[in-house]
Amino acid sequence: MKKKTKRVFICLIAIILVIGVIVFSIWFTKKQDLEKAQNCLIEYMNLLNAKEYDKLYEKISAESKTKISYEDFVARNENIYEGIELLQVATSIQETEKIETNYHILFDQVLETSNGNIEFHNDVYLVKQDKEYKMVWDSHIIYPNLKDTDKVRVSSLSATRGNIYDRNGNLLAGKGKVYSAGFVPGKMNEEAEQDIIKVAELLDMSKENIENLLSASYVKEDTFVELKKFSLEEESLVDQLLEVKGIKIIEKEARVYPYKEATSHLLGYVQGISKEELENHAGEGYNKTSVIGKTGIERSYESTLRGIDGFEIYILDEEGNKKETLLKQDLKNGEDITLTIDANLQKSIYDRFCSQRGFFLVMNPTSGEMLAMISTPAYDSNDFVNGISSNEWNRLNEDPAKPLYNRYLASWCPGSTFKVVTALIGLDTGKIDPNEDYGHSGYRYQKDSSWGDYWVTTLQEYFTPAILQNALKYSDNIYFAKAGMNIGAETLTGKLKEIGFGESMPFEQSLTASSFSADNQTIEGEIKLADSAYGQGDILVNPLHMASIYSSLVNEGNMILPYVLYEEGKEPSYFKENVFRKETAQMIKEDLIQVVEGYDATAHGLKTEGITIGAKTGTAELKSAKDTQAEELSWLNAFTADGNVDKNYLVISMREDDKQEYFSLFPIVKSIFE
Repeated sequence: MKKKTKRVFICLIAIILVIGVIVFSIWFTKKQDLEKAQNCLIEYMNLLNAKEYDKLYEKISAESKTKISYEDFVARNENIYEGIELLQVATSIQETEKIETNYHILFDQVLETSNGNIEFHNDVYLVKQDKEYKMVWDSHIIYPNLKDTDKVRVSSLSATRGNIYDRNGNLLAGKGKVYSAGFVPGKMNEEAEQDIIKVAELLDMSKENIENLLSASYVKEDTFVELKKFSLEEESLVDQLLEVKGIKIIEKEARVYPYKEATSHLLGYVQGISKEELENHAGEGYNKTSVIGKTGIERSYESTLRGIDGFEIYILDEEGNKKETLLKQDLKNGEDITLTIDANLQKSIYDRFCSQRGFFLVMNPTSGEMLAMISTPAYDSNDFVNGISSNEWNRLNEDPAKPLYNRYLASWCPGSTFKVVTALIGLDTGKIDPNEDYGHSGYRYQKDSSWGDYWVTTLQEYFTPAILQNALKYSDNIYFAKAGMNIGAETLTGKLKEIGFGESMPFEQSLTASSFSADNQTIEGEIKLADSAYGQGDILVNPLHMASIYSSLVNEGNMILPYVLYEEGKEPSYFKENVFRKETAQMIKEDLIQVVEGYDATAHGLKTEGITIGAKTGTAELKSAKDTQAEELSWLNAFTADGNVDKNYLVISMREDDKQEYFSLFPIVKSIFE
C-alpha cells in the first residue's frame, strides 16, 4: 500500500512538472511574441529617425506590400517626412492588445520638425509571418487621419529681416539688390571646360565646385544654376562674364551693407543657419533655409531683427480640398533698429585709417552714445552674405594683419594713457599730493640697487617742477613709477576693481575685461607696481572700458555706460557711479587741457580753434626684454573739455606697430573735432 501511494505521488509530481513546463513554455512564447511585435514598431521608428526610408519597407507585412510598391512606399515616406523637415521622431508605446496570434499597439508620437512639433495618438496592427512580426501598413501610420489618396503639403511665406539704420536714417544693413551669375546648361557650349575655367577665375571659385553645381540631380537643360552673387557696382565683371556662352546674370534681392568695410566689425553679417545652430534654436521658428546673425550687431540683436517665416503643414484630400492642418505659424517680419552711430563720421574715419592696424571709438561722453566704432583692417560684410569663396576665406584667415579680428573688443596694453587712471586713484585716495615735486631723475630711474639692472625710462626731459600736472603734460614715466609705489599695490588694485577691472562691462558686443594681473588679485613686486602705474607691466585695458573711465572727467566722477542701440530721450546710465570725487575729476580734466594747450606738451598738435580739448597720449611697448625690438601701440585719447554741445566727443584711438608714435593719429583725431 505504501509503495502504491509513493508511485501515485511521484506520478502526480511529474504531471505537475509537465504542466508547469507547458505553462511556462506558453508564457515564454507569448512574452517573446510580445517583445517581437513591439520591437518591430521600435525598429521601424529607429529607421525612420535614421531616414533610411528604403529599409522601412522590410518591416511591413506581405499583404501591405501588395497594396504599395517599394518605389512608391519609399517616395511617399521620403516626400512627406523631408517635406515637413523632420528632425526626429519620438515614440512611446501606451498599450498592447493580443488578438489571436497578432497584436494591436496603441502609441503616442511626436514628430519634431524644423518648424515645431506635431503630436498625436496612433495605432498599428502587427501580424506574424515566418516567426517574425510585420506591420500592417497604410498612410495612417504616418499620421492617423492620412489616407493613401491624401497628400501632405507645406506652404510657406518668407519673412523680411529688419533693417539697421544710423542715427540720421542712413541704411547700414537691409534689403537691397545684387547680381546673381549662373550657367544655363542647355545654352552652354558642348565643350565647355574652358568656359568653366574662365568663369571660375572671374568668380574666384574652383572648377570642381562649378562642375559639382552643374551635375546636381535637380539640374535640367533650362535650369539657372546659380554660381555666385556679387555687388551691382561690379559692372566690369558683368561684361566679362557675359562673354561666356551659357552665362546668365539676373538681379535678386539680398541683404546688403552699403558702407561695406567701414561698418563690418560693428554690424557683422548674416549667413545660412548651420545644422548645429538649427539644433540649438529648435522650436524658435528657424528652418534649414533660415539666415541668422553670425557676428556683430546682426548677432546681438538677432531676436529683434530676424523675421519668422509663416508656414502651414496640412493634408489635402484626393479632390484637392484642405482636410486638416497639422502645424501652422503666422508670418512675422523682423523689426528695424536704429543705432547711435553717425555713418558719415564712421566712414570718414575709416577711409583715413583703413590701411592701418588699430581702432577708433568716438562716444558722446555725457550720454554714452557711440558715434563711431572702427576696427582696421576690415572685411566686406557683403562678401559673406553673397557667398564667400574658399580662396577669399583663406586669404582673410591667413592675412597677418588679421582683418577678421575686432580690435576694439579686445584688451590692450594702454601705455601712458593709463597715467590718467593712476592720477585719479592717487588723488582720490590722498596718496598723491598734486603739488609735491618728485624731483628730476634724468631719462632713467631705479629705486635702489635691489632693482638690479632694471630701470624705468622716460623720453622727454623738462625743467619745470616734477608735479602732477607737468608729469601728465610731458608724460613722465618716472614720476608715475614713483607715484605708483606711493599709492601701493593694495590701494591701486582695490581701486582698479572698483572701477571695473576684472569685470566684463555690459555692451551690445562681448568685451574682453580689463585686467591688472593674470588673476586680478594683486600686483607682485615693486618693479611690476612701478611699471603698472604708467600703463606697462601686466595692465590691459579694453577700449570701451577706457572710454567709460575717461568719461568720469566730464561726469563729476561717474563712469558712463556706452551703448549703441538708439533710443529717443534715453537717460544716461552709468557703469560705475561716484568712483571719483567731483573735485578729483575736475582737477585731472584741467591738467589734460594743459596737455593740449601747452605749446611744448605731448598733445599740443590737437589744439583746435573754438573748442577746448583735453587729451592724453600713450606709447605701449610690447616686448619681453629690454634689448629686443619692440612692437609699439600708439594711443591718443581726447575729449571735449568745455561742454561744447555740437562737438561733445570722446575719442579713444590706437594704432599698432606705429614707429611714428601717436603723432600719426593727430590729423584724424583733430579732424573729428574740427
